[in-house]
Amino acid sequence: MPQDKALKIGVVIVAAGRGERAGSSVDGPKQYRRIGGKPVITHTLDRFKAWPHAEEIVCVIHADDDPLFEAALAATGEQAGVRTVIGGATRQQSVLNGLRALAGTGATHVMIHDAVRPFLDTALLDRIRATLETGAAAALPVVPVSDTLKRGADGLVSETVSREALFAAQTPQAFGLPAILEAHEKAAASGLAHFTDDASIAEWAGLAVALVEGSVDNIKLTVRRDIEMADEKLSRPALPDVRTGNGYDVHQLEPGDGVTLCGIFIAHDQRLKGHSDADVALHALTDALLATKGLGDIGDHFPPSDPQWKGAPSRIFLEHAARLVRENGGTIMNADVSLIAEAPKIGPHRQAMREKLADILAIPVDRCSVKATTNETIGFVGRREGIAAIATATVVYGAGT
Repeated sequence: MPQDKALKIGVVIVAAGRGERAGSSVDGPKQYRRIGGKPVITHTLDRFKAWPHAEEIVCVIHADDDPLFEAALAATGEQAGVRTVIGGATRQQSVLNGLRALAGTGATHVMIHDAVRPFLDTALLDRIRATLETGAAAALPVVPVSDTLKRGADGLVSETVSREALFAAQTPQAFGLPAILEAHEKAAASGLAHFTDDASIAEWAGLAVALVEGSVDNIKLTVRRDIEMADEKLSRPALPDVRTGNGYDVHQLEPGDGVTLCGIFIAHDQRLKGHSDADVALHALTDALLATKGLGDIGDHFPPSDPQWKGAPSRIFLEHAARLVRENGGTIMNADVSLIAEAPKIGPHRQAMREKLADILAIPVDRCSVKATTNETIGFVGRREGIAAIATATVVYGAGT
């Protein structure tokens, strides 16, 4: 609850419109379309309910939308403290109904907000409240017009309009409650229904309207694409889904004419023993990629007991793992292989190995790393009985994977 009892702010959320420009939807009017898994108006309500200075919240809804609103309110998790009133034939009439419902609650001031502006933030609300605390009769959040403006007629430009001192108005627009209620009542009694926002009614009634810094994120969802973009924004993971997988493989050396490492054949007096071409580097990297999505290991996909893989080039295994990663929404960002061998020398072949990895994985060569070290004559590697490889793969997965 607010600590400053001198200023009691009520909120009127206008949600009675039909939103024809947004097109039809099974979810109903645009304020009930789902973005980020919840109705638009639910996000708007959440922002005000989380703000500690909102004393009363009145939602103005259409007579046909009660079930939709109840479902949207339930999605906020806390239904207490929100009142509803039925709107009128126009936005102006709906706001007046909301103001009448707020009168008598003890609120001294009111913020009037469009339900389809779900991206308002606490900083904006605090700026508006601070302006009211100075004694301002009205506070209007605005952003400077940044686009070049043209006036046209008959399909042609007639003049360029200066942007100097021009602003785009936003909501919530805030007022002393008695003054804006009186202004709305007078406009209704005069039969005036041309006002496009509540600040214009305040201006007509002679109230001084103070400009407040708005927020570029506080957009109004008007057409279908606005809603689609809002859904994309809220559906993105808060943090990128970056995953790292590790792989390890070792193969025994035996007399031969060369070894295949990272897909490159190197002449040598030994060869690697294995069911396939025994490319320890590609085997380890295959396991690393599979690990980023919990897809098992190389043996699950290419059992050594299966004769079809006898002597097979290991790039088949790595291409298979890369394809599975991509089918699951992954983007391979980096591949790193460390070879542990006393011989042959890896350095002269490192660039060719990097290029081969880039080719197999279809990623830039600067995202492929190959390193080599000896085992200082220690252990089976040091005795030239085998070659080992350690691989690391980094993959970024998209939303919903």
